[in-house]
Formats: sequence, C-alpha cells, structure tokens
Amino acid sequence: MAVMNIIRAYQMRGHLLADLDPLGISYGHVTDADGDAAASGKAQGLSAATILRQHKVPASTEQDWERHYALPDNAFIGGGAKTLSLREIVRRLEEAYCATVGAEFMHIHDLDVVQWVRARMETPGVRRALADDDKRRLLQRLIRATHFETFLSKKWPGEKRFGLEGMEVLVPTIKQIIDRAVALDCGTFVLGMAHRGRLNVIANVCRKPLVQIFTQFSGLEQEDPGSGDVKYHLGTRVLVKNSVTGKEAMVSMVANPSHLEVVAPVVQGRTRAEQFYRGDVEGRSAMSIHVHGDAAFSGEGVVYETLNLSNLPNYTTKGAIHIVCNNQVGFTTDPRAARSSPYCTDVGKVTSAPVFHVNADDPEACMFVADMAVEYRFRHGADVVIDLVGYRRNGHNEADEPAFTQPLMYRKIRARRPVPELYAEQLIKDKVVDQQWVDSYAQEYAKILEDDFNEAKGITTSRLTDWLDAVWKGFFKGKDQGLCPPTGVSESVLEKVGVAFSAKPPDDFVVHPGIERILKTRQKMVSDREVDWALGEALAFGSLLLEGRHVRLSGQDVERGTFSHRHHVLHHQERDMETHVALQHLAPGQAAYTVCNSSLSELGVLGFELGFSLTDPNALVLWEAQFGDFNNMAQCIHDQFLSSGQCKWVRQCGLVMLLPHGLEGMGPEHSSARPERFLQLCDDDPEEDEDAVRGKRSPVQQLADVNWIVANTTTPANYFHILRRQIALPFRKPLVLFTPKSLLRHPEARSPLVDMAEGTEFQRVIPAAGPCTTSPRAVRKLLLCSGKVFYDVRNAVRDADLEGSIAIARVEQLCPFPYDLVAAECARYPEAALFWLQEEHKNQGAWSYVRPRLGACAGVEPCYVGRPTSAAPATGNKAQYQREAEALVQRALQL
Repeated sequence: MAVMNIIRAYQMRGHLLADLDPLGISYGHVTDADGDAAASGKAQGLSAATILRQHKVPASTEQDWERHYALPDNAFIGGGAKTLSLREIVRRLEEAYCATVGAEFMHIHDLDVVQWVRARMETPGVRRALADDDKRRLLQRLIRATHFETFLSKKWPGEKRFGLEGMEVLVPTIKQIIDRAVALDCGTFVLGMAHRGRLNVIANVCRKPLVQIFTQFSGLEQEDPGSGDVKYHLGTRVLVKNSVTGKEAMVSMVANPSHLEVVAPVVQGRTRAEQFYRGDVEGRSAMSIHVHGDAAFSGEGVVYETLNLSNLPNYTTKGAIHIVCNNQVGFTTDPRAARSSPYCTDVGKVTSAPVFHVNADDPEACMFVADMAVEYRFRHGADVVIDLVGYRRNGHNEADEPAFTQPLMYRKIRARRPVPELYAEQLIKDKVVDQQWVDSYAQEYAKILEDDFNEAKGITTSRLTDWLDAVWKGFFKGKDQGLCPPTGVSESVLEKVGVAFSAKPPDDFVVHPGIERILKTRQKMVSDREVDWALGEALAFGSLLLEGRHVRLSGQDVERGTFSHRHHVLHHQERDMETHVALQHLAPGQAAYTVCNSSLSELGVLGFELGFSLTDPNALVLWEAQFGDFNNMAQCIHDQFLSSGQCKWVRQCGLVMLLPHGLEGMGPEHSSARPERFLQLCDDDPEEDEDAVRGKRSPVQQLADVNWIVANTTTPANYFHILRRQIALPFRKPLVLFTPKSLLRHPEARSPLVDMAEGTEFQRVIPAAGPCTTSPRAVRKLLLCSGKVFYDVRNAVRDADLEGSIAIARVEQLCPFPYDLVAAECARYPEAALFWLQEEHKNQGAWSYVRPRLGACAGVEPCYVGRPTSAAPATGNKAQYQREAEALVQRALQL
C-alpha cells in the first residue's frame, strides 16, 4: 500500500519536483534569503525523502533502499517486473515525473485517459532517444529559428519584431506537432498566436517567402487600399510540403491584433468550419495550434471561454493543442503579481486537459512532449496543453530594458547560453554532428536570408493580399462588383418552406401543447399568405438551404429564441435528447442547417462564429445575442476584427450579428444594443463622399465601399431580403442587424408573402404611406426614424387624426446611408419641417450619425425628437418609462 501511495504521490505532485526552469527560478513563487527564487519543489517543501517519509516507507538504511516491494498490477514503472527495490522504484518515478518534463493529468475524470498518460510517462523505454537524423533535423530547426532573429536584428536594429530569443525551441516544437499530425493524415493546420515569435513562426513553420516578410520591414508603399497593419499582426496561408512525410499540408496563421488571446476562438471557428465542409466529424482532417503567452493564458478570460467550447457538440474541433510560450514574465509583471494559481496553465485543467510542463532548454524533451500531445489529441479528441518553460532574452520589445524591473532574472539570462548553442555542443560531443556541419548549415541558411534580402530590395511596393489567412478560390471571379442579384424568391418555394416549417413532426413525436398552437398559427399565416418575423426568418433560411447554401445560427438560446418566437428545435416531451428540426427536412439534397444554443459567452462564441464565417463565403453564418446589449461583452471582436478587418488585412467577412434592440420598460441592461457604438465605427462620411450624397453611386457600390452594414429593419419582408442579400452580394461585409422584441408579435409588423416574391428586394427606406401622400404640400412635419418607434408614433398620429399633416418614413439601412432615397422623401414634402425621431436618448441611438447625413442630402438642418441625454440607456422604473414614452409621442405630434 505504501508503494502504491508513493507512485500516486509522484503522479500527482512529481511535477513540483521537476527540473522545468532553465533559469532555476521556478516561476518566481518564493525568494530565498539571497534574493534568488527558490525551486518549485523546495518552495512546496517537497523532496523524494519528504514523499517517502509522508507515506511511512522506511528508507533510512541501505537495507531499506535495497528491499524489494511487490508492484501493483497497474504499475507501468515495472515494465513487466513484479517487484522492484525501493531505490529503483523511486529512481524510475523521478525519471518519469521529475526530470525536464512535469505532467499534470490526475485531475482528468476519465480513468482510461489517465492510464494512457501514465503508460507514456512511466513505461521504461517509451521515451526513446531520438534517432540521429531526427537530432540533426531538430538542430537545423533551432539554427534557422536563431539565425532568423539574428538576421532581423542586424538588418533592422531599430525595428520592433518581438523576437523569439530564449524560446527558439518553439519553432521545432510546432514543426514536430505538424510532422506527427501529417503522418496521421491531417492536412490543414490553423494557427493562432500573439506577437512574440510570430514572424519567426511565419517564416520557419508556415514557410512564408522571406522576401514578403522583408518587404514589411522596408516601409514600402502598399498596393492595396486600407490602413494595413504592423507586420507581427498579419496572417498568412501557405501550402507546404512536409519534409518528413513528403505530404502537402495547408498551414494558416490567423491575423491577430494586439489583443493577444482574442484570436483563440476565431481559430477554433476556422478549424471547425474546415472540418465541417469536409464532412469530417472525427476532426482528423484539420486541427488548430494555439501559441499563448504565460501572462495572457492565465489572465485573459477569453482563454477560458474558448476552452469551454472544446467539448460542446456544435463547437468542438476534437481537440486543440495549446502551447504556452512561458517567458515567466508578462511585459514587466512577474507571476507573483499576475496570477493566483501555481502555474499559468491551471485554467486549462477546468476542461480536463492534461498539462505537460517541459524545460525549453531540453529540445529533445520538447519533441517527446510534442509527440505525446499529438497522439493524445488524435486518440482522445480533446485539448492538450504544453507549457514551454523558458525565458525572454530581450525586453518586451527590442528597445526595452528588462533589467529595470527584473534585475535578478536578467542577470541569470545574460549568463545563460542560448539553447541552440547548448544543443549543438551536445550533438558534437555525442558525435552526431561536428562543428563543420553546424557551421556549414548556419552559412547555408544565412545565404538564403541574404539572397532574399537582396531580392526584396528590388521590390517597390508591398501587397496585403500576400498575407491573407483565408483564400476564397473562385468566389470573386466573373461577378460584377456593382450589381446585386435579386433576393426575391418564387412564391412556390416560399410556400414549400412555410408548409414544412409549420407542419407537425412525425406522429410518434410528442410536442408541447404550446408548440402545437404555434404551429397552427404558422399554418394559418401560410394559408393567409401573411408572414410574421419568425416565419419571415424561416423563409429566408429555408430558401437559402434549398439553393444549397449552408446556414448556421448560433448564440445563447437561439434554438427556441430568447423571446420564445423561433422554435426551430422541437423537443420530444417524453424522450430526452430527441429533437426535430423542420428546416433540416425541406428536400433531399438541401444544404445543412445548423442551429445551436451556445455557452453563456459573447466574446468566445462571437469570435468562433467569425472564424467559421471566414472559411466559406457561400454560407450564411449568424450570431444572435440574448439581448442586444449583451454584445458589449464581445466589444473586442467588433472593434478589432469585424469593423476593421478588411481595412487592416484585406479580409472580407459576411458574418451577421442579430442584436435584439428596443426600449420597452425592461431597464437599462435589457433595452439598447448601443447603435451609436456601431455607427461611430462606420467609415462613410458625407463630407468625403459627394458622389454618394448626390446619388451618383449605386447602392451596391456604396455597400462595397463601406466597412460594414448597419440596419434596423421593421418588417419581416425586409428582414427576409437583407438576410438573403448577404449571400447575393458579390462581396462580403459584416451585417450589424438590430432586431425587435415586441415587434415579433406585433399585429401590424407583418408582411404579405408577395413582398418576398420574385421582383421584390430589400427596401433601404420605407416611404411614408397613407393620407400624407395624397396632399404632400399639406404635410407640415416629416419624421424620419428607424426601428419600432415607427409603430408607436404612427398609431398615435392616426389616433390624433394627423395623418395628413405628419409623414413618417423609415430608414431601414443606416449604413451605408441611403442618401438618394432620403433626399427623394424630403423632396416629396417641400413644406414639411424635417425631424429625426428615435426612442433612444439623444446622446445614443442614431442621431449623431444621421444628423450630418440628413443635412447633406436634404439641404436643411434636421431637428431632433426623442429622449433627452442620459448616462443610462433606459430607466428601470416602469412609471418613469411610461411617462417618457408618452412624452416622446407628444413631442412627435407637435406641429
């Protein structure tokens, strides 16, 4: 029993005794009397003798040490032996768990998985020495990683490059992962990482042409429109021939802003899409590799949000490999001020991922861990974390002085020889190579660098298109970029989708009585040829599915809909996990429809859907917020990827964000999707774009020129058309779509089926209708608005018998602004004063965006009707809300 306890103690705590830190400071947990950080095991009060003493194993005499003990049946350390001496047991355990690899895996719930890791860590002979050819290849990769950084530092000494010095082993580690995965027939790799070592990985893992990298240092004019980005944020996509297997593999590095880990869910979404479109349910054709910083992995919440997606049905990629590039310092903050857990990787354990800590100055141990990680991922279909414990030889960037804040650490670093030198020395000693071989290979790579540098001198411009991380082959070919095909659909197709969507499931499927009533209501709408919001959405999805377009709808509670309006997934009332999705059964050969409730995550899930949408431009990918203002939690995706992605990276994206919006007395946190924030990020400007203001540019050309589309539709037909337009456009733009809550069931917020039939299209502006149109010169007030406030005020105008004096038109598409249609509507009522009407507060909503645009196309300064300014988006007091709503209507009616 004592022996069993000892084995278990090493399995659980051996990593605390492992020789993981090349600097010997072990994460800086504690500091000894001399000012040097103590070893991890020492900090925990651990040693082999301590473990033996704790488990009451006599080991005070030589006889005790030589005594043989019977081994448990499942003790892999025996290697088939039934007994071993205590000395040999401890030696083998320390070799397995306390050398330069420390394993954390006993937290995993699946015993078979635990046993799998144990077998590879403990069984004698499993950790075989590398063959000489493999050692030489490893050294070559270290030399390339080292000389690449040295070359950049010499040619551009003043440039930031966030070099890999001190962690050069990262390059051969990623290469080894790819080698092993390609041997298992994986052909696509999606990489995500922040800036540290990124250029080196792009050069020596992705094998991006060096000429293209060097031009980014030269400050050349770029051929492409847009802002571009700094070189260590750009992505790439390269088809490479694997040197070990001879097979080809596609390696992509996803473009990433400085917001570090925010790229992680984007990578996962990209990977899931690569697998999905290949019909790969096992996740063997494509996999993701994440490179994290130690401070970011433990500090950024999106890491957990991404890890939490790893085993969810519609988000899993069957395992990602996470490599933590552990420099033991984040900019200037050491771990004692950066995290509350012993290891930076502890968050990885919440999803039962094994964590392999490895000393980055032991390259062969890194290769062993890389192999084990790949085997684990493909065998168990789950995430695995590699903690490469090393150091950062320079400061945060090359101009930084790290000794200001980490003097003792950098005293040790300056005294530490680089690992490529140490490993070359080891191989020379072992007679695997000689010094001439090392020098010859270094000179060979130096010549490659110099030749490409000289070639780059002759290039006068740079191209962002060389840095695309996702290529849509054939998508743009033969398309008129100024023309959008029709979005209307034949009535027979609409009826087919409507009938299928409203039909009861098969007879043996027991539905909730409330669902039966909903289905009957839908059937009546189909027969009456009148459509509400939910049916209009289903008609858009269904018609696209019949055209072979994949539709994916994701978000919190989207299957039913937050407001219980959608009900795309029906649940059997007597059998668990049995569901029926009508839109998946429209016709043989239709495209796949994916509708999936997500975890309670905005940043992680929106990033995932963004990544998914980048893979195939012919799919409609939508993310819906539970309430529109919940999108605040995903602000980084809006700012860094969606609104600016094309400008920075020439990367188009057609993702749709559905954001329920409207002030309805539900308080400040369930009212506003913050239209003002999205509109502020729009890059159209009436002062800079006179052609658009004067109507000289077509609506499609306007869409092509703007960074994203912002709309607030008020009819099911317009909702139908704008969704279909996302696929019909000859290019892709993100769509920010404010969707209703009360209008979902509003009796007037319905559309006749004919408004979606052939010959119809999206209405950017819905003109005023009714008595005001018969005598337009009698109209004294023209109200332009967007959203549900139209229905509130229109009914009040009707009740007050002011329909001949007040005209109300709806601006359904806010960005790009429909100057031509707004100007025509203003001209129609020459005697009317122009007002912008909104339910949001004056410092919110669309007012600040539309004000200069209305003035530009109408030639007069518009007036404002709406709530006064407020710090909060809405009141939480029902009485106050009612007073505000009534006052708003009264101000709108004043002549």
